[in-house]
Amino acid sequence: MNKLIVFNLLIVMSLMSFAQDMHYSQYYANPLYLNPAFTGAIAHQRVAVNHRLQWPELPKAFANYSFSYDQNVPALNSGFGLLANVDRAGSASLQSASIAFNYSYTVEVQGAWVVKPALTFGYVSRSIDYTKLVFGDQIDFGVDGAPSQDPSIGQIDSNNFMDIGAGLLAYTKKAWFGVSGYHLNTPNHSIISGNTYLPMKWTVHAGLRFQMGNPAFKNVKKVSVSPSFIYKRQGDFDQLDVGASFHYSPVLFGLYYRGLPWEKNDANQLNHDAVVLLFGVKFDQFQFGYSFDSNISRLSTSTGGAHELSLVYHFQWPNNPQRVERSKRFLPCPAFIDGLYN
Repeated sequence: MNKLIVFNLLIVMSLMSFAQDMHYSQYYANPLYLNPAFTGAIAHQRVAVNHRLQWPELPKAFANYSFSYDQNVPALNSGFGLLANVDRAGSASLQSASIAFNYSYTVEVQGAWVVKPALTFGYVSRSIDYTKLVFGDQIDFGVDGAPSQDPSIGQIDSNNFMDIGAGLLAYTKKAWFGVSGYHLNTPNHSIISGNTYLPMKWTVHAGLRFQMGNPAFKNVKKVSVSPSFIYKRQGDFDQLDVGASFHYSPVLFGLYYRGLPWEKNDANQLNHDAVVLLFGVKFDQFQFGYSFDSNISRLSTSTGGAHELSLVYHFQWPNNPQRVERSKRFLPCPAFIDGLYN
């Protein structure tokens, strides 16, 4: 054999699987990843940590790790944040690591609405450990495990590039609507010879929040229902998540559907993907969530779905010297994420 055994598989993964960004089922628990306009959307500081393990029954499943920090600077009507992501998949550890700087600006419009345009600038590094691949000359003539001399190895290399995105968010304490665009510069993300341009990703997301009970009574538990959806498109791939979460303080439940029920797949079946079950706890400064994606597509018996964990923590630096006008301290914030100011 004169070619790589896994070379074509690597090309497929590079051009197909990793041509789409990792998706989070708990998308509002990773707000800076969903839309840079969420940067600084709370009054103080916020840290979010997320982990997703997709298709765990497959060898070397897809794994993603995300960390973000953001804060509001009322004196500048601005939010600043950092977002770091690592994706890893396959026996050869095909990896994409990125770090991005987010900036948002807050504009108060007529009524209770707040509008936040935003930009994000990132740096991405993609690589693969080709020493874990098996080449054709390593299995020819019974020399499995011997160093490969295949010249195709020279076509595999790491790739680093800049990544630019933007977003817009409009919200009150009871409703929100946002759009975001990523990979606006369509960078070349190929780790083999030639160019493979990362398609732009567009998302539209919106929702409502219904408060139940009388919040004037302190001894009454906070109860709310928040229906929401997110639609995204990247290249030829598109996806819809729609559902609702129910918050009976401090417990949070959610049920979501993922798919495109108005379209049919290659097997002429309705394009259903998964049902997402969410459970969490939410206190004043701390939120933890676990979700499980139960596949309802043809992959339902072979992949094991997906597991996802999220941790969000709000805090305020002690002895903060920054002083701002009182009216600026209490800007409306999207209460579907933030339980501090309900």
